Amino acid sequence: MILIKTKKMRLLLITVITFFTSFISYSQDSSDIIPRDINKNEIGLNPINIIAFGALDVSYERILSSDHSIGVDVFYRFSDDIDNDDDIVDRDGIFDKKLALTGHYKYFFGRRVARGFYVEGFGMLSTGDHDNTVRVVNDQGGLIGFRNVPENYTDFALGFGVGGKFVTRNGFFIDIGFGIGRNLFNNKSPEIIVRPDLYIGYRF
Repeated sequence: MILIKTKKMRLLLITVITFFTSFISYSQDSSDIIPRDINKNEIGLNPINIIAFGALDVSYERILSSDHSIGVDVFYRFSDDIDNDDDIVDRDGIFDKKLALTGHYKYFFGRRVARGFYVEGFGMLSTGDHDNTVRVVNDQGGLIGFRNVPENYTDFALGFGVGGKFVTRNGFFIDIGFGIGRNLFNNKSPEIIVRPDLYIGYRF
């Protein structure tokens, strides 16, 4: 769970929610929208990850049909350690990943091309460091206790998510969603991963 630690972060979330609400109202005004049905490419940027976690998170998506799209997200965290008392949020294991490459497929339920609410399946290849509990023993092999040790990992996860994409007549969009998945191969990696997504971008 992400814990809000400062007024700055609360203000940021209020601003995002206000913008999101206004964006939906504007993008769904059918009298003004010029459908971008012939445009098949999208690029996006996740501003929340930059501000809150010091991570670059960019996406590319290719529209296959009115209902289907595929894409790839690239995530890179610049900060090696964001868990300290001065940070805006407490990571709580959400972003143990340092670098991640995520491929995804989306199915849309909206009446217009690749917009509205959707379900998503994704695969994520990630590397980072995760705190694991290890046994501490003395020279005779007796148990002293347990402690958390950060261990490097590389793993592949599969998961699913839900979300909504809203596009203006000028081609700008906001895509907000949430996904959850499981790492499959490395016992040093976090077992469960989450993907809280908010991309702002352009369709062309």
